[in-house]
Amino acid sequence: MKGIFALIISLALLVPLNVSAQTYNLDPLHTTIDFKVKNMGFMHVTGAFEKFKGVVDIDQSDISKSKVAVSIETASINTGINMRNKHLRSPDFFDAAKYPVMTFVSTKIETGTEKNTLHVTGNLTIKGVTKPVTLLVEGPKNLQGDLKQGYSATATVNRQDFGVSWGAVIADEVFITINTELVKQ
Repeated sequence: MKGIFALIISLALLVPLNVSAQTYNLDPLHTTIDFKVKNMGFMHVTGAFEKFKGVVDIDQSDISKSKVAVSIETASINTGINMRNKHLRSPDFFDAAKYPVMTFVSTKIETGTEKNTLHVTGNLTIKGVTKPVTLLVEGPKNLQGDLKQGYSATATVNRQDFGVSWGAVIADEVFITINTELVKQ
């Protein structure tokens, strides 16, 4: 069920592409990776991943040369209900013991059709399955010059694509929202 929400989200390392690239880290105190999925056809179950790392290289002269890498600890899932959290960490969903991390690594970044938007396409890996996912990103919002930048991203993923197929009353579509503040290295 929640195997997909993690999408996003999952981060690793990035190597600066050239001298004009600036490297930023996700600020864990100012970043949320949230998800929601319909249960029983009408109510939403919501939650978040609380432990993650991410590096973003931003090339101001050519945004398409920018890179994103994120890793998310699957055991850090929190829906506010301990019993549900334990089930989501089990082999029925994320199998956190076997697959402790999910990752997202960008493969393509392009300017969106609306002002201050980007389309960030990358490989999302959950439970050993890698599929392309595109995030619609709003930003940047410069906070303290170029020392900090704020972004908001959304995506929808199909949990079945990643082998998270337990629960017939749980919708396949998982909606992911990421709000982040990036801090310059």
